[in-house]
Amino acid sequence: MNLTKLLQSQGFGTRRECRDLILSGRVEIAGEAMADADADINPEGLRFSVGGQDWQYREKACVMLHKPAGHECSQRPRHHPSVLSLLPIQLRNRGLQTVGRLDEDTTGLLLLTDDGQFLHRYTSPKKNIAKVYRATVRHPLTEEQLNALRSGVVLHDDPEPVAAQSAIARDAHTLELTLTGGKYHQVKRMVAAAGNRVEALHRERMGEFVLPAELKPGEWCYVEPDNAA
Repeated sequence: MNLTKLLQSQGFGTRRECRDLILSGRVEIAGEAMADADADINPEGLRFSVGGQDWQYREKACVMLHKPAGHECSQRPRHHPSVLSLLPIQLRNRGLQTVGRLDEDTTGLLLLTDDGQFLHRYTSPKKNIAKVYRATVRHPLTEEQLNALRSGVVLHDDPEPVAAQSAIARDAHTLELTLTGGKYHQVKRMVAAAGNRVEALHRERMGEFVLPAELKPGEWCYVEPDNAA
């Protein structure tokens, strides 16, 4: 692949900007500064550096973000910063999209990608991708509430009961809820319909992806979609 085109595909700017990076000696491969902006480079497994920062070539990018509260899952946020503002400009330039959404006050696992096939696979209702949430609730959980969530509760915009795949009380005020749907404010509305109230909400798992304990709020890491459902 043409080196300029390679850099452009990785989000380093326009064609002109990428050529300037190369011609200014800021791009290195195997420790050697590249002087030819039109050099033919094999991208497979390629590691390179730009301005002293190391990168790996990725035909498609998929990242996991530990979403903090106070961020919107939108490219055009209205009231709070976008989750995209937490990522490097190179990833933002690639046009990453959120794989589903989390409310602005919900924290936890959020996937973003420019891989259309992965995006479809993880957002299609037909795939039944399980999502595990930890909800802190206002009132002590009761077995009646848990049973209602498991058997199905009726939301005002859907005459058919909506059931959780599982509902487990971790303690009196902590609910573990597993869903396969993706309705608007679904966890909060289901818990309200069961007779309680969500005070805080955190997503721990999505399909085969689990939020690592060491990934702090606002931090991100690459993930490999081929290793997941």
